Amino acid sequence: MAIDASGSPRVILLLGSAPDVVRCETWPKQAFSRIVAINNAWRVRPDWDFLVHAGDFPPDRLPRGDVLRQAEIFSAAHYVPAQNAFGGFVYAGGTMAMTAAYWTIHSQKPDVLAFLGCDMIYDQPGNTHFYGIGRADPLRDDPTLRNLEAKSARLLVQALRRDCLCVNLSNLPRSRLILPRLAVDELSGLSHSRIAAMKAEILAGIELDKADRAEEIEQDLGYFYEDGMYWKHLDEIDETYLADIDRLWMSAVERA
Repeated sequence: MAIDASGSPRVILLLGSAPDVVRCETWPKQAFSRIVAINNAWRVRPDWDFLVHAGDFPPDRLPRGDVLRQAEIFSAAHYVPAQNAFGGFVYAGGTMAMTAAYWTIHSQKPDVLAFLGCDMIYDQPGNTHFYGIGRADPLRDDPTLRNLEAKSARLLVQALRRDCLCVNLSNLPRSRLILPRLAVDELSGLSHSRIAAMKAEILAGIELDKADRAEEIEQDLGYFYEDGMYWKHLDEIDETYLADIDRLWMSAVERA
């Protein structure tokens, strides 16, 4: 289990752009080992540590140099290898919530990865993002994003296998992330033993044989593209097989 300089569990906050992400504006920084912002979410609070942005993110929306302090910015050159370590974009899902999560687990090795603003709900009236109406990346026509719930189920299992617990801090009634819900106040009281107990409880409800079968099919199909540009190979990808894999991941975690 990772231990930060204070000896406390390594809890990392991952920020998306859903409207309720602004809840974190007043949360104390010391509650988290690091804060990772996705795309525009760096604007939510000034003390983020890492920005992970899409390769096509407009340069004029990036923070200015004088805003960076000790913070760092990462894009495709960094997150593609991380995503590849987890099987690649086709199986992990080509949306930034998944991409940034896998990058964080791979590079920062948290004990807990806490999501906020990553619910990917876009059918509600009003603003879809904290800054207004934005482009809903997961709604684009993409074979890797047909079942976002399944992609989050896969993430949950992959993270647990690397000794990381993924939780959702959202207060929204709906979420495409089928992760355990946790209130932010509960984070401050998390000990190593409590995190271990939570992981064990969730793992006990996961049918690992189905997760193993899903991974076997992923490997057998071989939809792996080292440069991350899977959209150049769509004619090679059979969506029927991807749907079968999604069903296996969903079935694996349905009792967790």
